[in-house]
Amino acid sequence: MSSVSLKDVAAAADVSFQTVSKVLNGKGSVAPKTRSRILEAAGSLGYVPNALARSLQGTSTHTIGVISTDFSRPEVALNIVGIEHEARRHDVAVIIGSLDPDGTDCERYLRVMLERRVDGVIMNAPATEHYPRVGELLRDSFTAVSLHEVAGGGVPVVRPNAQDSGLLPTRHLLQLGHTRIATITGQAGRRITEHRTEGYRRALEQRSVAFDATIVEPGEWTVEGGYAATHRLLDRAEDVTAIYVQNDRMAIGALSALHDRGLRVPDDCSVVGCDGVAESARTIPPLTTVHIPFHETGETATRLLLDIISGQSKPRSITLPVSMVYRSSTASPQPR
Repeated sequence: MSSVSLKDVAAAADVSFQTVSKVLNGKGSVAPKTRSRILEAAGSLGYVPNALARSLQGTSTHTIGVISTDFSRPEVALNIVGIEHEARRHDVAVIIGSLDPDGTDCERYLRVMLERRVDGVIMNAPATEHYPRVGELLRDSFTAVSLHEVAGGGVPVVRPNAQDSGLLPTRHLLQLGHTRIATITGQAGRRITEHRTEGYRRALEQRSVAFDATIVEPGEWTVEGGYAATHRLLDRAEDVTAIYVQNDRMAIGALSALHDRGLRVPDDCSVVGCDGVAESARTIPPLTTVHIPFHETGETATRLLLDIISGQSKPRSITLPVSMVYRSSTASPQPR
């Protein structure tokens, strides 16, 4: 069925095109009876306002863009849900683009957003850390907020406290009495990996426990990566009594590896994850983890972006708190 235009409504209401435009766009004054007749005609014809046409007449499209990594990852999905929910509360539409794994198509997506005349962009892609050209485009061509650091800076960042995401779980294990605490990290070169590892080191230093690089093992953020990293780790360091795993997916792999080696959790080895994904409550045993406010991060980034667009706030970065979720995968070390 063809769309109903302002001219169709004008013909049905027997008024001019300009009068219909005033009423339906909320501009100017029109006699109450005429206004009522126009609204009745628009309703009976099923008129839907053309947002793009309206935007071409003004300075705002009431649309924001989101450029993100793989939506299938639970934490990314929660970010996007938070963004969309907050945008909907402000009657703002969202255009979403999903990047290739290496993020090399990020610049192309930014140009698409320019063509769509979005009012602003939220970046949810680690690629922003490494591509200077992406940083230049965000600074020069957009009102933007990022959930990851941006090469060259100059873009507000909203993120959970990544250093506390390493400090709090390591401190928890130290308080239980562990001193041989390993960590399984994410991808090398990622800022979040660096920050979580720095938090781990800080917690050790605060309790005068020496940092040992031989019990730091990369797991690449995946279940299989965590499984393999746990085996490599314990092959050379059997005296480890606890492992801080830098995300829950890797922690699930670590639990599986410990089971396959005949080690009991937490009696023989305690395990702490990070992120607080729903599956962490259903592992055997249930996983102690760090709750990362992914949904709230998306909401906060959207509020900040819209406030900057409207002039209600100056660009600024925001760090959100994280918290521990205590379950039965951690306990005091047992005598060996």
